[in-house]
Amino acid sequence: MGNDLAAFAKENGVKYFMISYTDLFSGQRAKLVPAQAIADMQKDGAGFAGFATWLDLTPAHPDMLAVPDPDSVIQLPWKKDVAWVAATCVMDDKLVDQAPRNTLKRVIDEAARDGMHVKTGVEAEFFLISPDGKAISDEYDTASKPCYDQQAVMRRYDVIAEICDYMLALGWGPYQNDHEDANGQFEMNWTFDHALATADKHSFFKFMVKSIAEKHGLRATFMPKPFQGLTGNGCHAHISVWDESGKTNVFADNSQELGLSAKGRNFLGGIMKHASALAAITNPTVNSYKRINAPRTISGATWAPNTVTWTGNNRTHMVRVPGPGRFELRLPDGAANPYLLQAVIIAAGLDGIRSKADPGKRYDIDMYQLGHTVTDAPKLPLNLLDALREFDNDKSLKAALGEEFSSAYLKLKQQEWNSYASHFTQWERDHTLDI
Repeated sequence: MGNDLAAFAKENGVKYFMISYTDLFSGQRAKLVPAQAIADMQKDGAGFAGFATWLDLTPAHPDMLAVPDPDSVIQLPWKKDVAWVAATCVMDDKLVDQAPRNTLKRVIDEAARDGMHVKTGVEAEFFLISPDGKAISDEYDTASKPCYDQQAVMRRYDVIAEICDYMLALGWGPYQNDHEDANGQFEMNWTFDHALATADKHSFFKFMVKSIAEKHGLRATFMPKPFQGLTGNGCHAHISVWDESGKTNVFADNSQELGLSAKGRNFLGGIMKHASALAAITNPTVNSYKRINAPRTISGATWAPNTVTWTGNNRTHMVRVPGPGRFELRLPDGAANPYLLQAVIIAAGLDGIRSKADPGKRYDIDMYQLGHTVTDAPKLPLNLLDALREFDNDKSLKAALGEEFSSAYLKLKQQEWNSYASHFTQWERDHTLDI
């Protein structure tokens, strides 16, 4: 991509840059910088008051500087005079360790020191809904089993095709788009990549989908469970590890069970070992646990796990191994922070490899029908508070992600839980008013 943003602007007709970072609650923050000023910004960074976003900072902290990473720059396909660029957050000439993208880069560097380069893909599901957020946007999308609905996807062709056209133009290698298992829900897939590149694309994808939906008078949401009775928004992650050349998949070994190498099993073992703590990152909102622990949906299945189990090519478990050399983590949801999602997967897997963790017994049963027969596997947390407690008790995972990040995340998420717990709901009035 090159390292001179001013030259990029001149070559591509860019008038403005969005210098962007993602905070701990997945909020995407940006400053719009004219191309004439980008050279100075590339050197010194754009100034932000960190306390004004979801970071554990105070009003007394000095400016947090967002230094654009030119390798991440993306010209907005729908507004070509603007380019988006992810930033590295710095304060007093030091990295802000709690910033999610910095956390991911630190974990990637740690894995690289062991000769491991993690590649991932994500399946980011979303709903297209009414602008007020109260209903799906397609009044005719009412089937009880709407997954892959041909008519429904074509009724939203203008939105989906426009987004896919842009991904094609960006060189992301999109390869399929579909109507998902809930009414009004869609999924778009693009080629896997190195973890940082996937995280940047994931972040931009959410921004792009919301922007194009708004352009068409709609609203897009990645909320884990926006509608009771409908399947929630997952964000399944496909994971493999490659050698330093980037050409050899070290997870692939056809002589082993399911084509997963000993190192791949150990990485998976780390995911299983840390799963309950992982949920605090992969499922980071109060609403997340209405997806994980949901009753059966209208379609007949939630497609979300609630128990720490793994399997072969079977979608009813937390982890499945759909083919040699990779596995799919089905735990994350649409609220997952694009950077922290990648960071916690790598941190848990790296610990698994170093400790030679065993993933435990493989189950091939239908967990939705026979899950009650599994008595020796942990259940996933029932709510955000339980997940935060699991994360707080997982000392090795917190250390791997960084103490400053872990402390900040737990502090702000505990405040969020307290705010939720003190909120009075209509349910309480309905069930307690006349008690």
